[in-house]
Amino acid sequence: MLFIAYPKCSTCKKAKKWLDDHGIAYTARHIVEDNPTYDELKAWQAKSGLPLKRFFNTSGMVYRDLQLKDKLPDMSEDDQLKLLATNGMLVKRPLVVTEDTVLLGFKEAEWVEKLLG
Repeated sequence: MLFIAYPKCSTCKKAKKWLDDHGIAYTARHIVEDNPTYDELKAWQAKSGLPLKRFFNTSGMVYRDLQLKDKLPDMSEDDQLKLLATNGMLVKRPLVVTEDTVLLGFKEAEWVEKLLG
């Protein structure tokens, strides 16, 4: 399992603690130092079944600075993926990728269902 997070993010810290408390093994990856690639994002979005806009960190400063709320609706999915791959701070976090699921953000009930089943 891949756990992609920004170490200073409080939600990521909570999610990491939850994984540790439940004894779930994972490989940690720093979302800024090792930003998800275009191909990874494309594959994860397909696996997740979620709309691409859910992959954006809409509460982040970079998202706001680039005024993406207004720009995304006019961008192709391909251009959105390319943009996401340029800056880890644009990507919703934490991001968990397993063989059969992708989780965005930390919603404990969803994590219990998908990871503890």
